[in-house]
Amino acid sequence: MTILEVLLLAVAGAAAGFLNAVAGGGTFLSLPALIYVGVSPVSANATATLTALPGYASSAWGFRHDVQSEGALSLKAIAGIGGIGSVLGALLLTITPGDTFLWVVPWLLLLSTFLFAFGPNILRKIQSGGAGKAGMAVSTASIFAVSIYGGYFNGGLGIMLLAAFGLIGYVNLHCMNGLKSILSAVVSLLSAVTFIASGLIAWEQALVMAASSAIGGYLGASMSRRIIKTNLMRQFVTVIGFTMTLVFLLH
Repeated sequence: MTILEVLLLAVAGAAAGFLNAVAGGGTFLSLPALIYVGVSPVSANATATLTALPGYASSAWGFRHDVQSEGALSLKAIAGIGGIGSVLGALLLTITPGDTFLWVVPWLLLLSTFLFAFGPNILRKIQSGGAGKAGMAVSTASIFAVSIYGGYFNGGLGIMLLAAFGLIGYVNLHCMNGLKSILSAVVSLLSAVTFIASGLIAWEQALVMAASSAIGGYLGASMSRRIIKTNLMRQFVTVIGFTMTLVFLLH
């Protein structure tokens, strides 16, 4: 890699880790950066999932005092269900041809960007609709479905998890953000193990982005309570997401 490519990956990784901790949407930056430096689409998606892991882990550590069980499932049950779903999603990616995935990417980006943009409204409607009554079956199905998606494509995972937590009865936003970081770390870890076994990781690029992602994730978690203009950041990330979607569609 050239020095410029190293700097690009480092900046993209730090920004992605920060955004994942504060608002989500970090994959909108990490995935295009990896593809730009020459990593193939499927490998770039797998590598982006791996490099998001340190950011999720450091963010989870920042929220460690806020996490507690509020719904029908225990925290261990949520982690277990998420782990199984993530492996299934990752296995699905390993058998997806590169050309097929390149065709699917813009539509996944469009879906995740839409959910990211309207996530707060969706979450409020879910919670105002009596989500606390969700039982074991609904809770299990919700976490399982989102985890399969996260194992296949990491983009938009954060807002999907927040929506799922709202559906199954969570109301404390800091708790939800902490649990989102923990489950995202579990999903990314098990998916990454599958990708490593399948030889899909671009290690040279991954090491640069993973280190910067950890720094960004910790800073994002530390600053999350002090960031006032969260809506402005959400709008910024939404613009990035739609821009990347358009770029991939045109490509």
